[in-house]
Amino acid sequence: MKAIRSVLLLVFPIYLFSCTPKILPNYLDKATDSTLTKEVVIPEMRIQKNDVLSIRVYSSSLDPAADAPYNLPTIVTSTAGSSSSGQGATQGGFLVDTKGNIEYPRLGSFHAEGLTRDELAEQIKKRLIEPVELLRNPVVIVRFQNLKITILGEVNTQGVISIPTENVNIIEAIGLAGGVTEYGLKNSVRVVREVDGKREMGVIDLSAGNVFESPYYHLKQNDMIFIDPTPRKARKADQDLVLQRITFGLTLITAFSLLYNLFQ
Repeated sequence: MKAIRSVLLLVFPIYLFSCTPKILPNYLDKATDSTLTKEVVIPEMRIQKNDVLSIRVYSSSLDPAADAPYNLPTIVTSTAGSSSSGQGATQGGFLVDTKGNIEYPRLGSFHAEGLTRDELAEQIKKRLIEPVELLRNPVVIVRFQNLKITILGEVNTQGVISIPTENVNIIEAIGLAGGVTEYGLKNSVRVVREVDGKREMGVIDLSAGNVFESPYYHLKQNDMIFIDPTPRKARKADQDLVLQRITFGLTLITAFSLLYNLFQ
């Protein structure tokens, strides 16, 4: 038993010393007061393939039936799972196909990829009044319906996250994922983004003073965010494995010692 105590006294101080945490950079560690006084510029989100758009058309006509042919029917899902038309419904959406187009009832095809919501709305409005005035003083409202991002790695909740608004930055997104864990690298967050049919990757330092100036600070739909683990996590995993083996070995030694003393 004295030998076991000696081993424990030798192993545990070494283990505890090797687990001494290294101070990691925190959010906006290098930011100053002047960093936060710059003008906020939020880039407008542009339409991508596979986006689902909500498009509603209204005009100055007093007859609701005049607008109806240019709007998808609304749908209500009851508690029993059946669907019907009615008030308070979820609006149908227009899928942007693999060519970047949408098919609009009675108006034909529109190329939507790369446009902002307002630019697409202006094209639809123009076709409603030219060359023939189909509606008087039409108003077109375009919204995104399926905005989402993916966050993987050292966050408390990994997975696909629906964006609640059309403008979200990387700090808000990480907040939605429960924040970076104690083993996550905040100074080298990777963002993978699809631009014009090609994927690009950028690295953003969440502790930097110029984090707001990064082109990856404001996220776009379908962005993928990766938070890498610190080297300390790998070391801790190795240390935990070694400690488990030592504990298992000491348990076996103790058991054999008890059995030996019992049957001696």
